[in-house]
Formats: sequence, structure tokens, C-alpha cells
Amino acid sequence: MRKLLPLLLATLLVSGCGLLYRQPIFQGNLLEKTAVDQLQAGMDQRQVMMLLGTPSVQDPFHHDRWDYVASQRIGRHGAPTVKTMTVWFENGQLSRWEGEYFPEQDSELAKNSVRYFGPNLSKDKDKKKGRG
Repeated sequence: MRKLLPLLLATLLVSGCGLLYRQPIFQGNLLEKTAVDQLQAGMDQRQVMMLLGTPSVQDPFHHDRWDYVASQRIGRHGAPTVKTMTVWFENGQLSRWEGEYFPEQDSELAKNSVRYFGPNLSKDKDKKKGRG
């Protein structure tokens, strides 16, 4: 028991200082900045979906509005930051878009996935497709 007490005390002190890494948690649609930059008025819904992916919210009462919602939370007790990018269509054509998104997060997550999971992640996908 005496050997365990210093370890518990050290763990308590380190966790109280904020020295422990807190993994950010992302949920929803993380949009790539390059994809949002390619949006143009007049695109059809299929073209927008190819660029941005499936929207988080497709209101059944408003078929001409798509919402891309994403949230980020750091730590277990932190309040989440929520950002929404909304696109509107008129007669099936993109008319306008506005809102916020996490433009830097997608590229940052891609970089970190290579660091955490290794460069073979994309190679494994290519092998499954018969390219490796």
C-alpha cells in the first residue's frame, strides 16, 4: 500500500496541472476548405453532394435547405463548439450558402491519422481495390 500511495499522489498532481493530453472529439460533417471554395451558384444537388458529402440535416419540410453540422469538444467536461454550414437550393440549383465550419480540422485530422495510424492506411485501401 505504501508503494501505491506515491504513484496515486503523482497521478493526482499531474492530472490537476493540465499536463495530460486531451483528445479533441469531432462529430458531424467536417468540410474541406477546398471543397467549400469550389461551390458555385447554379450547381445541382448531386454536384453539391459530391463536394460536401451527405448533409447532417435534410429537413423533410424544406427540401431546398441542407445543413452541415459539426461539433468539436476538447476534454470530457468542455462545452462543445458547434458550427453549421447551410446551403439553399432554388429549383434544384444551388442559390446560396452561408455559415461556419472547421476548415482547418479536416487537413489536420488527415495529418494526425498518418502519425497515429501510419502511412499504410491509404496503401491498405489501395490493396483492397486491387491497385497494390
